[in-house]
Amino acid sequence: MSMISRFGIGALALSMAALPLAAAAQTKIEFFFPVPVEGKLAREMTRLVKSYNGSQKDVEVTAVYTGGYDDTKLKAQAAAKAGRPPAVVLMSANFNVDLKLSGDIMSLEPMLRAEETTREAFLADFWPALHANAMVEGELYSVPFHNSTPLLYFNVAHFKEAGLDPTKPPRTWAELADAAKKLTKRDGDKVERYGFIMPAGYDYLGWLMEALTLSNGGRYFNEEYGGEVYYDTATMLGAARFLEDLIFKHKVMAQGVTEAGGVSTAFFAGKASMMLLSTGSLSFIRENMKMPYDVAFVPRNVRNAVPIGGASLVMFNGQSEDSKKAGWKFIKWLSSSETLGGWSRFTGYFAPRKSSYETAAMKEFIAKNPDAKVALDQLPFAKPWFATYQTVAVRKALEDEIQAMMNGKKKADQALRDAQKKADELMRPYVEQTSLKLP
Repeated sequence: MSMISRFGIGALALSMAALPLAAAAQTKIEFFFPVPVEGKLAREMTRLVKSYNGSQKDVEVTAVYTGGYDDTKLKAQAAAKAGRPPAVVLMSANFNVDLKLSGDIMSLEPMLRAEETTREAFLADFWPALHANAMVEGELYSVPFHNSTPLLYFNVAHFKEAGLDPTKPPRTWAELADAAKKLTKRDGDKVERYGFIMPAGYDYLGWLMEALTLSNGGRYFNEEYGGEVYYDTATMLGAARFLEDLIFKHKVMAQGVTEAGGVSTAFFAGKASMMLLSTGSLSFIRENMKMPYDVAFVPRNVRNAVPIGGASLVMFNGQSEDSKKAGWKFIKWLSSSETLGGWSRFTGYFAPRKSSYETAAMKEFIAKNPDAKVALDQLPFAKPWFATYQTVAVRKALEDEIQAMMNGKKKADQALRDAQKKADELMRPYVEQTSLKLP
């Protein structure tokens, strides 16, 4: 046999020997994630992904920061449309209905069946209040990752100064209005300190309007159907008028739209004594608030009730089988009790797994930071987060009108009539598609 032949055979043998190594190469996937509240969350998420990559050799995850919740939805859908769907996305928990209807996200039921488990068994360790937003039409489409409820934050020193008992924060709307009057400070016509403040930017405002409507005994949307919202109703009108009165009648809340960053800044500076804000901001407030503060339930009018907020892990359609398996493996690691517990302690979001609170680290943390337990105490009163066809646009239809009311351009009743009209028009294609057409 010639040298060339022997070399050729040797090269062929080497190349064939290399085939199993190629098959065992890492699967590379992208993970899109938002940072919807203040703090160092983007840096911590990047650290978590790096930790995961270093813990195993099968999957390499590239973390891609995508802005806020709405931006993340748009960017993930754009990437999928361009043929490069992200394997895993940390998505606003109320986008599942819309994303399922548009065909963007996949059911996670096949992954459960492959592991010979059931949806019920998988969800058993997650707080019951989170189940509704994780499912669409009876199937699991997302895994809760970080979750929130609104909380009432208040300045303890201001309460004492105004003759209010900080161990008895406002429990009702009437008590909130009364406390806000006592807390508001004026120098002639100039307001030096407002008694109450809340975010009124996009996304946040819709969530807080749901909180107020729920606490007024109402419903924000049809939880079983993606084409129905209840904007022009007595219960939401009561919520809108409550805000309108705080601004224009009692003058304990500033006129106009304040974004979340402006709300926390005013609270830190002592320019506002009470604020409605997500528990997801709790660590940020704890780190930056120089005066003593505390947190409490969202005040009620008719009942205690709050909407769930936060984000869940979803998987986009259009992936290879290897990418799906890699994405699911990453999701299971991210949603483990230990990972979720650490993320909760870092951010202020409550951990969606009950078992996270059974760890020694979490028990020690709660003992040192009892304010972190208030959101958990509210969970028995928590309801699903607003989710419809065209969720963002339908939500903005309300937010635009409430912002107009807060700017003094419309009265509450007219704002809600206009919001309902806009929302119905946006949902019309879905309503017509799902309507029973009789012959």
